[in-house]
Amino acid sequence: MEKEYRTVSEYGVDEFTEKRSRFIGYCKPVKTQEEADEFIAQLRSKHWDARHNVYAYVLSENNIMRCSDDGEPQGTAGVPVLEAIRKSGIVDAVVVVTRYFGGVLLGTGGLVRAYSHAASIALAAAKPVLMRLCTVCTVTCSYGRYGKVSALVPACGGEIDDTAFDADAHVTFHIASDKLGELEKQLADATCGEVAAEKGGERYFPVKE
Repeated sequence: MEKEYRTVSEYGVDEFTEKRSRFIGYCKPVKTQEEADEFIAQLRSKHWDARHNVYAYVLSENNIMRCSDDGEPQGTAGVPVLEAIRKSGIVDAVVVVTRYFGGVLLGTGGLVRAYSHAASIALAAAKPVLMRLCTVCTVTCSYGRYGKVSALVPACGGEIDDTAFDADAHVTFHIASDKLGELEKQLADATCGEVAAEKGGERYFPVKE
């Protein structure tokens, strides 16, 4: 598994006008071809009256990349959108650019620039995020040790996800695997070896940049 990857965190949309042609860029996080194709179909239905609904998507699983010019001259629309996604380093995302033709021809270079820009602003609107593979852990400790434990987790690079209280305190957190060893050492030192992190599984979490 990759330790890190970039994707988008939410649905995003932005638009601009170039020589009276309206370009609307949409972006959405997706995991499968089915999800990507469904999103494309929805926008084609929404913008049935548009001249073109160009799309591209990149999926991390099996390194799938697809694009379509949707009637624009070959290589002037789908490929620039795909290249914008690839250059950003983003995966598991689909971008659709809808064009309402304004009556003025943009030329090959103009189309490439317009579709590239539409893809870029759509990606930005969808809020790119770095995802990191982390280990999910739980620490169980007495109330007397809770303050120290809850401070050590973020101090060592972890992030607390949940805290539950019954007879003891249960702190659930995630941390990058390469930082877990140092946290375990500091937990042992701070609690005379009485408190240890119980590992759950591994999951991807957004990194605060």
